[in-house]
Amino acid sequence: MTGKERRQEILRLLGTVERPMSGKELAEQLSVSRQIIVQDIALLRANGTDILSTRVGYLIPQKKSASRVFKVCHSDEEVEKELALIVDYGGIVSDVFVYHKAYGILRADMNIRSRLDIRNLVEDIRSGKSTPLKNITSGYHYHTVIAENEHILDLIQTALVKNHYLAELRDYEPVDFWEKAQNREGKETN
Repeated sequence: MTGKERRQEILRLLGTVERPMSGKELAEQLSVSRQIIVQDIALLRANGTDILSTRVGYLIPQKKSASRVFKVCHSDEEVEKELALIVDYGGIVSDVFVYHKAYGILRADMNIRSRLDIRNLVEDIRSGKSTPLKNITSGYHYHTVIAENEHILDLIQTALVKNHYLAELRDYEPVDFWEKAQNREGKETN
């Protein structure tokens, strides 16, 4: 195993555990000395990897995030405003999907993180390269939004309500993707 392969394996091992792993533990699993592990950790850190040293071992901090599905409805002219509202509060628009009565759920990844991402999408739409997926369901669509915490998602939801973008869930829609958010949000979204 080369040094590069060993460092990749260290990252894999640290990324799969929720507790710190000692240098001794890593050394035994990789059949090298603890000093080699210390040097590898130093190289990984020098290359920008966030590895914490605790009194019991090494740990890659888990980035906690929260996600929520929002059902929304708006015109083509409001796409930019709706997406900007979400990213301005710190949300990432992971995807867009629709529930079509004949075809079921149709989904597309978006990964919209910034106003630049929004501008690029809007330019593609305006140039005729594509049309919003929402148009096949009369403007109704869903976004999975990711944020650092639930508070940010609550702020986004409040803004969506205020701007009249949040839509009511109907009886015929699949509830499995919505149930968790529905339990958390109560009747506020309806």
